[in-house]
Amino acid sequence: MSAEDTRTYDVIVIGAGPVGENVADRTTAAGLSTVIVEGELVGGECSYWACEPSKALLRPALLRAEAGRVPGLAPGAAGPLDTTAVLAHRDRMAAHWNDDGQVGWLKTAGIDLQRGHGRLDGPRRVTVSTPDGGAVRLEARYAVAVCTGSSAALPDLPGLAALRPWTSREATSAPRPPGRLAIVGAGVVATEMATAWRALGTEVTLLVRGTGLLDRMEPFAGELVADRLREAGTDLRFGVAVTTAARTGGEVRVDLSDGGRLIADEILFATGRTPRTGDIGLETLGLIPGDWLTTDDTLTVTSVPGQWLYAVGDVNGRALLTHQGKYQARIAGAVIAARACGTPLGSERWSRHVGTADTAAVPQVVFTDPEVAGVGLTTLDARRTGRRVNVVDYDIGHLAGALQHDPGYRGRARALIDPDRRVLVGATFAGSGVAELLHSATVAITGEIPLERLWHAVPPFPTISEVWLRLLETYRDQYEQAK
Repeated sequence: MSAEDTRTYDVIVIGAGPVGENVADRTTAAGLSTVIVEGELVGGECSYWACEPSKALLRPALLRAEAGRVPGLAPGAAGPLDTTAVLAHRDRMAAHWNDDGQVGWLKTAGIDLQRGHGRLDGPRRVTVSTPDGGAVRLEARYAVAVCTGSSAALPDLPGLAALRPWTSREATSAPRPPGRLAIVGAGVVATEMATAWRALGTEVTLLVRGTGLLDRMEPFAGELVADRLREAGTDLRFGVAVTTAARTGGEVRVDLSDGGRLIADEILFATGRTPRTGDIGLETLGLIPGDWLTTDDTLTVTSVPGQWLYAVGDVNGRALLTHQGKYQARIAGAVIAARACGTPLGSERWSRHVGTADTAAVPQVVFTDPEVAGVGLTTLDARRTGRRVNVVDYDIGHLAGALQHDPGYRGRARALIDPDRRVLVGATFAGSGVAELLHSATVAITGEIPLERLWHAVPPFPTISEVWLRLLETYRDQYEQAK
């Protein structure tokens, strides 16, 4: 390929999901010419197979469940969901898997789009295999940002290709509810998809290798979710693993480690994520294809000299959440722009260009019934790291605001407080309507707000946010009066 066939930009972004879009938006806004490379749909996993369609499936299910517990509404909320309407809403939220709107936004923002599969081809070079079978070579003056995300990790089972299992993509985009669905996993995808498809009438069996759900969060959260799933008719089986699975005559036959067998119409493996780095040319830089890309807090890949390669979003394994990826994108875009204009590292302007929220305060909401929301440390995190914390629990069902949701409200809040610095370092909430509590907890942790000041943040009555006052009171009674 000759030099005449090479196009040069200041910045090349590989991957046009929300992370890549935000990197490109920041660098373009800084006056750097930017091209974004995408082999699938502009908008990425979140827009078409994850956040948007999954929450569209879950919203009707959660509202019906909550309405069914409100006096005066329970009989009217007990009927089945309108499956056609729910799936039509899901399709609208996924833009019917058409990226014209996102492509239009790129044009408006002044970002060039190159369709095709991008592969690194040495320092600051990317070769794109185009849909028509051609090739385009791109060179970057300053930076290449890898924003290729992650994909579902599948188990090493014999005959997996013939089994045609669901991953998160099929689970959020299926054109109709399966009659019977086996879900393997215990995390966010497993519990959310169990909630959504059970609400649409599917017989759901959840197969869990361990002893509980949502094991990266506080144990009480998984216990509350498990209780609600059982009440909704989900079959939960703990301490089992899939040993073999085969599709025969349209059915999936599953053999389990406890000797049990299961027949389903579809099987969803929700057993983790793997980085999409297997075929992006890492070997041309001496890196291992398929590995996570390790970065520093400026999102610069630490194993590649020259400070030109960035890994942003899921691909670096720091925090596999869309909002965290977009946060990283804002950091990376600012770093690229600052380095391009020669702003020296260590100057005052750099203070806002270093990402710390990926370790100190990662917020996450699980949209199950009940909702689970957490940020910062859990008690397990504290034990693993030897961090000393005071643990404060409160039954959210004691709040007047919670009883407005449901006279039999079940929920719990936990705050982790650093006793030396007297600041919040972790919070977890489980219960209806708790997702909106999370940002206040995130602000308290990232702002390192002293408990003495939190007392003056007055929660309105009667709302669930009054739990903040009750947590502070419980902390005072449990820890301060004991001194």
